Amino acid sequence: KAVEMGQKAADKIDENRGAAASGLESAASAIREKADTLPGGERVANAAHATANAVGVAADYVRDNDVKAMVADVQKLVKNNPGVALLTAAALGFLIARTFSRD
Repeated sequence: KAVEMGQKAADKIDENRGAAASGLESAASAIREKADTLPGGERVANAAHATANAVGVAADYVRDNDVKAMVADVQKLVKNNPGVALLTAAALGFLIARTFSRD
């Protein structure tokens, strides 16, 4: 039963990958359009362009990889960088706990 539920969840995620990739691509475009008009000069504009490029790469990744490939990549990342993965998980847990504990 759990395997079936997991497969249904994976299928649903795969169905929505195109929409998620399009949303990321739209965000990257919006960042690119605003980058040169942000206050802070060239340094901020360069950071915004780099962010837009990273979001664009993420869009391509989501578009090109199914859930199984993404899970395999995460597993490889955790295996190769256990300390970073543990710190990231702890930070995310802290942020999620703060989000749900706010009044």
